Amino acid sequence: MKLDILAIGVHPDDIELSASGTILKHIALGKTVGILDLTLGELGTRGNANLRTQEANHSAKILGVSVREQLTMADGFFENNETHQKQIIQIIRKFQPELILCNAVSDRHPDHGRSAKLASDACFYSGLVKIETKENGVIQKPWRPKAVYHYIQDNFIEPDFVIDITSFMDKKMESIMAYSSQFFDPNSKEPETPISSASFIEYLKAKSTLFGRAINCDYAEGFTVDRYIGVDNLFDLR
Repeated sequence: MKLDILAIGVHPDDIELSASGTILKHIALGKTVGILDLTLGELGTRGNANLRTQEANHSAKILGVSVREQLTMADGFFENNETHQKQIIQIIRKFQPELILCNAVSDRHPDHGRSAKLASDACFYSGLVKIETKENGVIQKPWRPKAVYHYIQDNFIEPDFVIDITSFMDKKMESIMAYSSQFFDPNSKEPETPISSASFIEYLKAKSTLFGRAINCDYAEGFTVDRYIGVDNLFDLR
């Protein structure tokens, strides 16, 4: 299966929180989208790896993505090294995505920035002929995505561009709340975390409102990119 977009997140729910509206919009446009979780989120205060995998699969169905795969890198302790790069390269070469969405370049959680660099480096190395990876014993062909875009997470980062997700905001929130162990649940007996309060959900909506205001829409998601953004003409810009 070839994908148009592969969204990479170090933890299950990273993508839903920051880029699920964009995913929903592009699926509605007829694009094929897949998700790759690098870890199982096993260090999370609430829930456990098995539960979060169940929640991730539930969320994937809500989003309507074509595939969701999970690697088992060590949550909190993975490194940007050859071993971990090659795991991502195998997935990139398997699905040959045109575009990659990945973690914020810096954030409150140290895993996010490290994952951003790991994924970005893997995208580049995936195009090198002399780096060999195999799938089912068969050598994979090199593949380099056309662009890597970093979604914005907890810390505010000035976006390089924003995408109108107004029509998909309700479905985005549904995909987030699929992670019932992680987010606001008045009946939960688990420890409270920075993301489990009702106010955090309101913060998410407020951030999307802020990004949306810049382009005169209700809700938007923001992204950064490490290179110039090209457009065909001035009227493509909002």
